[in-house]
Amino acid sequence: MQSLWMLAASLLFACMGVCVKLASSAHSAAEIVFWRSLLSFLFIYAYARSRGLSLTTPHWRFQLQRAVSGLLSLMLYFYGIVMLPLATAVTLNYTSPLFLALFLVVLAGHRPPLMLWLSLGLGFVGVILLLHPVFSGDQWLAGALALGSGVLAGLAYYNVKELGALGESEWRTVLYFSGLSTVGAGLWLLVSGEGLGAFTLRGGVPTLQLLGVGGFATLAQLAMTRAYKRGRTFLSASLAYSTVVFASLFGAVLWDETIAAEGWLAILLIAASGLLASRYSRAPTRPAATP
Repeated sequence: MQSLWMLAASLLFACMGVCVKLASSAHSAAEIVFWRSLLSFLFIYAYARSRGLSLTTPHWRFQLQRAVSGLLSLMLYFYGIVMLPLATAVTLNYTSPLFLALFLVVLAGHRPPLMLWLSLGLGFVGVILLLHPVFSGDQWLAGALALGSGVLAGLAYYNVKELGALGESEWRTVLYFSGLSTVGAGLWLLVSGEGLGAFTLRGGVPTLQLLGVGGFATLAQLAMTRAYKRGRTFLSASLAYSTVVFASLFGAVLWDETIAAEGWLAILLIAASGLLASRYSRAPTRPAATP
């Protein structure tokens, strides 16, 4: 049941995507990433201080690896969105569950059954059918970098899983990631030439869309971290594909985007992926108690 937190995370990530789309008319990608990270950091920091929780961690190496890989993945993903068709960039980023499985095999010595690999493959085929990615020969470099976002996201999720096994709390993992991402996005703003003006609050407060981006991102990260920490890893990875389904449904409802017949087939494949993973996943070892 703990793996079902990934469904909650997927829905929240899709809600975040809606807010990103709404905010993109008035804010640049770098500005959205900055506010996404800063607001998430402030929300978690306020929670920790109100509860008197310690901000220090004995697992700083894994926290650093998770934060750096997550930040680089996010930056490469946004680069892919700029340089490639959106569907192609999203599809390449959603190779992350496949790379997570590879990291678990290579780095952690897991030996998942063939049906779990099949479940991940089915989910990825569903993503391809739903998004219709296209790719031209002169976009190989951008495509390789966008694929790198999937590799690094898989590595970030592997570190999330390891932190969970060590008993690290979900909120602290999100806090460290958001803090480093805020610094990285701030540097991105400066390098991109947008300057300190992008750091100012519009009208005294962040726009409602940016608050939505930060709020949904925070809740989604917490739910995703809990799913990888307490649930079945391969089931959580398969359920992560449902973000694309939720996003497509939001597009149909809010922007009258049409889901073709093969799109519904894709949704069925992604659902089948989750069912297969649920059937063949093994229960994980329970992590240590969370402080």
